[in-house]
Amino acid sequence: MVMTGSGPLDAERAFTRARRSRRLAALARRLRRDAPGGAELAVYDERALASAPAQPGRGIREIPLEAIGGTLEPSRAALFDGCFRPAARARRRWQRLWLAEHRGEVLPPISVVAVGDAYAVCDGHHRVSVAAARGASTIDATVEVAPVS
Repeated sequence: MVMTGSGPLDAERAFTRARRSRRLAALARRLRRDAPGGAELAVYDERALASAPAQPGRGIREIPLEAIGGTLEPSRAALFDGCFRPAARARRRWQRLWLAEHRGEVLPPISVVAVGDAYAVCDGHHRVSVAAARGASTIDATVEVAPVS
């Protein structure tokens, strides 16, 4: 994406591009006649976490964005698809975070729970979406191990 030099305008263009990508992916799924709901953000519940093998290590580390496969917050699942492309309702916060990252501000790490070889987001859905839109391959995260019951 060619930058204009105007932060708010660039943020708007980046959001529009991410939204368009989400709509095109949904259209492609419909044309392929894929099962409905196949591209939604997975929502993990306590039962899924309890059955997952615990991973060693806790703390802040870089994790690959492609390893983030879901969320623990059902309300956030409607704001993002499986690739963390935003819905229209996410616009204001998404653009604020895009601008902050564009200015070089250090954003806090996201919070994830390790679920097998993947991660479920507890906090930081918008940061994941912005990082993916900006082409990042990793993101800083506070990793918690899946609770054992």
